[in-house]
Amino acid sequence: MLRKIIKKVLLTVLIFIGALFVAYLLFNNFYPSLGGDVTKERQSVYEGSKQFKDGKFNNIKAVPKDLSFGETLDLAYKFFTTEVKNGRPKKDLEVLKLDSARVAAYKSQTRMLWFGHSSFLLQMDGKNILLDPMFGKVPAPHPWLGDERFNKEMPLDVQKLPQIDAVIFSHDHYDHLDYETILGIKDKVDHYFVPLGLGVHLEAWGVSSDRITELDWWQEEELGGITLVCTPAQHFSGRKLSNGQSTLWSSWVVKSDSESIYFSGDSGYAPHFKEIGEKYGPFDLALMECGQYDKMWPDIHMMPEETALAGVDVKAKKIMPIHWAGFKLALHDWKDPIIRVRKKAIELDIKVIAPRIGQEIMVADSLSTYPNWWKDL
Repeated sequence: MLRKIIKKVLLTVLIFIGALFVAYLLFNNFYPSLGGDVTKERQSVYEGSKQFKDGKFNNIKAVPKDLSFGETLDLAYKFFTTEVKNGRPKKDLEVLKLDSARVAAYKSQTRMLWFGHSSFLLQMDGKNILLDPMFGKVPAPHPWLGDERFNKEMPLDVQKLPQIDAVIFSHDHYDHLDYETILGIKDKVDHYFVPLGLGVHLEAWGVSSDRITELDWWQEEELGGITLVCTPAQHFSGRKLSNGQSTLWSSWVVKSDSESIYFSGDSGYAPHFKEIGEKYGPFDLALMECGQYDKMWPDIHMMPEETALAGVDVKAKKIMPIHWAGFKLALHDWKDPIIRVRKKAIELDIKVIAPRIGQEIMVADSLSTYPNWWKDL
């Protein structure tokens, strides 16, 4: 009798595990937000890149470390069981709403509009350029798999964006490259500039390959008098368990005849910042990653003090902390990034600006001040 009960229990467990496995395979292969996969034929093209070896892209340093199954489980356990005091604002962040007609008509000096986290609309030399546009509510392949953003409203809804001359992506993670956002903007975008491999996701979502330019580190392209440079970062990529490091990650330089901007993407602190500063600095404004860090993953995200130091390295006249005030993706107080980076910036004598979401940022301006809007939230 006991043997029969054990057999039934084992059979039930096996059926349950099998069902989970089948569900994973179906989700992994057919759920559209996961994006595309780099084919062997496409990989052969990337073999000319110094960053590509052994079938995947690599950082200059051997990071991040490949975790064992046990280490992965331990990291996941700590992340999901650690209680974070003040990990989110006590209420939804208020944003400054933008008038779509005025945004579309804007042709004056170079400015940026922040949509929270790492997303911007750059208006330069009469062109509209989106940086890492992510308008989704959750930085995950499915709403059940992530926390919602800190602001329910956006300064400007996707459907009200003006015609976009170019979109620039830094890498393929969900808090930067969002399926629903691409569906919403793809019919009003002229061209996409992305690191090597990332085009597979855009193509999987209906963007034609002739509207996508993939670049390796240090490669340049021209956009009507604006120079776009794909520059190094120290990070990683992947949208599912089976395609880690299959696409490249990067930072970007955007230069016109009169202004120069640096966009760090996601990156740990490393020597590439100084190299970029030597080759393309100084910058009027550097948009520097400052958030979602932890001592458990120090090589792929900067601590706030390193953000300020990286701003000095790239020779920025001023820095704007990004990758914060959008989502809870780490275990720190949501205001910790801005408090710590400003403190270090004073020590290093570098200017920090921290506008509200939706607030106009004049790139060449050196006089404007911004209130501590986060202080009582």
